[in-house]
Amino acid sequence: MIDRTGVAPSDIADGTLYVGLEHIESGGRLLDIKPVANGDLASSKFRFTPKHVLYGKLRPYLAKIATPDFSGVCSTDILPIMPGARLDRSYLTHFLRQPSMVDYATSRSEGANLPRLSPKALAEFEIPLPPLDEQRRIAAILDQADALRRARNRATELLDNLSVSLFYEAFVLGERSTWPMVSVDDIATDIRTGPFGSQLLHSEFVDDGVAVLGIDNAVTNEFAWDRRRFITPEKYQKLRRFTVRPGDVLITIMGTCGRCAVVPEDIPTAINTKHLCCITLDRSKALPGFLQAAFLNHPDILKQLGVQAKGAVMPGLNMGIIKSLSLRLPPLDIQSDFVGKLAAAKELQSIFRRSDEALAGLFASLRQRAFRRELS
Repeated sequence: MIDRTGVAPSDIADGTLYVGLEHIESGGRLLDIKPVANGDLASSKFRFTPKHVLYGKLRPYLAKIATPDFSGVCSTDILPIMPGARLDRSYLTHFLRQPSMVDYATSRSEGANLPRLSPKALAEFEIPLPPLDEQRRIAAILDQADALRRARNRATELLDNLSVSLFYEAFVLGERSTWPMVSVDDIATDIRTGPFGSQLLHSEFVDDGVAVLGIDNAVTNEFAWDRRRFITPEKYQKLRRFTVRPGDVLITIMGTCGRCAVVPEDIPTAINTKHLCCITLDRSKALPGFLQAAFLNHPDILKQLGVQAKGAVMPGLNMGIIKSLSLRLPPLDIQSDFVGKLAAAKELQSIFRRSDEALAGLFASLRQRAFRRELS
């Protein structure tokens, strides 16, 4: 049943654990759960126990469906479900997390901008109900497979943090005061943005020709081809000064500011838009992989950019600010050693991500078979 046992803010005891939608990852992992004090919460909440399933009714396509191992209170955008005596909690959770059920919940939601699934609609979901022992057997198989998938995801997350650790070890924790202080302008041979205004119009993009790079090519902090844009060779001749070179460092200065990527060595002829600052380095002084990592991770540079923490949104960015950024410049051999380690870490990341995708596909297939009663 949908258990909407409400509790007024004044009745929430000090130390009660609180779960909001922001504390549930897509897929169900609970994050950063903390106790609240009496009076911290401004509105009524729902009570839940370790026997409940917590179902996020706001934007159900996010699949925020969790199984807490503690008691507490939750946002009223979360519906606590108490399985009956004939229904295993883990079995129910796996059933609700199926992509087909997430899609079904989304289709039953109401509201355009903030779609919500009503408690009545959720209560009407039909669930295949084999004997309880069979439910537990299915749930145990899926629990084991899901645990394997989550463990591999955690390993991938740790690997994702390795590049930051490598940077800190090489350039922050033991930073040498003898390294010269330089500006980005000092170590570059060219810093430019793309064509402005009538120099390049959207109407001039064509289906094939010379590539035009934008925010989408750098927004993940790795160079990636996303939506392809081209100009004709004739137009390129007028915009040759905006040519992007292999190894250039791209920094987004409009839209999502402060994302940074290195142009690959096999880049075809391309130019950048006004949304990017493009830096060509003097490689006798600095390597692209070092500058990219410094821009994203060095606390001194982040402080100059007005960013309090790595990954935060930058308040504003332009070519002048980028040129003036100062940093200590390590010797090339130390930069080269770091870039080599970084490349090895990124290759492992790529392998792990492909493995994660394969495991996710296998788990989805296993879950489908489980609810078709095809697991022997």
